[in-house]
Amino acid sequence: MSDHNEAVRVRISGRVQGVGFRMWTRDEALRLGVTGWVRNEADGSVSALIAGADSAISAMIERLRRGPAGASVSGVETEVAQLENMPRDFRITG
Repeated sequence: MSDHNEAVRVRISGRVQGVGFRMWTRDEALRLGVTGWVRNEADGSVSALIAGADSAISAMIERLRRGPAGASVSGVETEVAQLENMPRDFRITG
């Protein structure tokens, strides 16, 4: 997807590392047709950059609030991001 309407940075906290959260996030992103990346952070959270149609981003954020089986999401913070230099796919970067 090369035409994006919006981009959002997301930080997910809780029990989100060691439970397959990044792979699950990539799979959900591919299902919804959004692009970007997801990575683990040193503080135990997971960060993601998501770009695509507004409705797909909203759906992705709702899925991130639930997370995969085994995860326990305690918080999701979002902020609008720049659309420049966006990946054309969705990647696990770290």
